[in-house]
Amino acid sequence: MIMNKAFCLLVICFLAVSVTNAQEFSFGVKGGVNYVSGGQITGLVGGGTDNGDTFTGESQIGIHGGGFFEVRFNKFLIRPEVVYSQMDVEFAFPVQPSTYAIEKVSVPLLVGYNIWGPVDVYAGPAYQKILDVSLEGNEADEPVIVQNSPLAAQAGIKAGFGRFELDLRYDRTLASKEPYNINIVRSEYGVNRASFDDGRLNQIMLSLSFKIFDSAANPGRRKGGCYF
Repeated sequence: MIMNKAFCLLVICFLAVSVTNAQEFSFGVKGGVNYVSGGQITGLVGGGTDNGDTFTGESQIGIHGGGFFEVRFNKFLIRPEVVYSQMDVEFAFPVQPSTYAIEKVSVPLLVGYNIWGPVDVYAGPAYQKILDVSLEGNEADEPVIVQNSPLAAQAGIKAGFGRFELDLRYDRTLASKEPYNINIVRSEYGVNRASFDDGRLNQIMLSLSFKIFDSAANPGRRKGGCYF
């Protein structure tokens, strides 16, 4: 809870200082696809029919969408965002595959630099709030634990074309690996008791952004020191 409040306070402080000193600012919406990877489950052998194999999550394509606010100072930028992500990987169990799915909201605070023309690079921390998590075939009495830290790190590159931007980034959770036991329906999936060795999922995100407002495209509104 203390970490959550500290992160929110940091975002507010950045925004207050940034808007006061900004040369340009914009805000808009974004959306796209994500290539998701991660996850590992190992069967626990306790009897002659138990499966002790290790299954690694097979990468799947997910989706994301949200909004952003960006302020610029010459070649530097600060960009807080709010992004919803739907992330899936698939475990190829012996009888049938099982989908491991996570829905989350991320609040990244990104700092960037313009390296050439319309191209920026950026990086920063992100706060993550897990909305829902599920593993097909897992017994209800064995809950799926997603993370032991709400923080992640993001880094990427983006290019602007008028009011549109194309953005490619890597989103990596900062939670640590923490194995725990789960109970899968053996008759349907071919695995019974198992260790969820690693429940962390990371993603490569490809986004298209649209600037609803861009002060650089509306210079007349900045006369007298007022953006609107």
